[in-house]
Amino acid sequence: MPTRNNDVDWNTFQPRAYHAHNYRSVRPDDLQIVRATRDFFATANLPSHPARGLDVGAGANLYPAFAMMPLCEHVDLVEHSPANVRWLRSRQSRWRRFDHGWDEFWQLYAERDRYAAAMRGRRPLAEFRAKATVTQGSIFDLPQQRWDIGTMFFVACSLSADREEFDRAVRCFTRALRPDAPFATAFMTGSDGYDVDGVRFPAVPVDTVIVEQTLQPLATDVKVVPIDSEHPLRPNVGMVLALGHSRGASTKS
Repeated sequence: MPTRNNDVDWNTFQPRAYHAHNYRSVRPDDLQIVRATRDFFATANLPSHPARGLDVGAGANLYPAFAMMPLCEHVDLVEHSPANVRWLRSRQSRWRRFDHGWDEFWQLYAERDRYAAAMRGRRPLAEFRAKATVTQGSIFDLPQQRWDIGTMFFVACSLSADREEFDRAVRCFTRALRPDAPFATAFMTGSDGYDVDGVRFPAVPVDTVIVEQTLQPLATDVKVVPIDSEHPLRPNVGMVLALGHSRGASTKS
């Protein structure tokens, strides 16, 4: 039987090591993802009432939440790993100590006018403290149709080795969004697992076709963008970004 999400002790995840390896500076592949997500959200139609964003499984990655904070009154980060929850909350409680580490990512969003107006004079982690709530919880338990915009980066493919759980995770994420809510999701392709500070975690080896086929019944205007990199994060493992608008909880698939 493939390793399932509940088979893993997620408290052994080491967010400091993961952050140091992946997000200490902007990698070329993350640069592509940030720009594509930013440009998509910059043209999104959000509700006239104060918008609320959802980022699922942030781990040690704040740039998906940054994509929504200038556009939203509030952003909810739902994270399963207790270790990651502690790391995220430390960035809120001691934000001045860590504030410059995310400047590169933050400034990329400010290149678009819609973001720049809301970001002027604001520090990334100060905004994270003011606007974000970090909650420990499972993607599989998300309430339906609560959020106006959402991100889910490198989560559904990296929480289990079970393809059924991958499909269910994508479905739970899109159904947590209101109908027509814009979203950005990113996936590792071709991954059968990954190491963090010497500890092995499971993954499902998906590709662009699987990502598109999984999202099509759940979303409209789906656009799948392969991310090219001369120096991939791991050998023989790629990345893909998928953008679209949720159908909400109306679908039966």
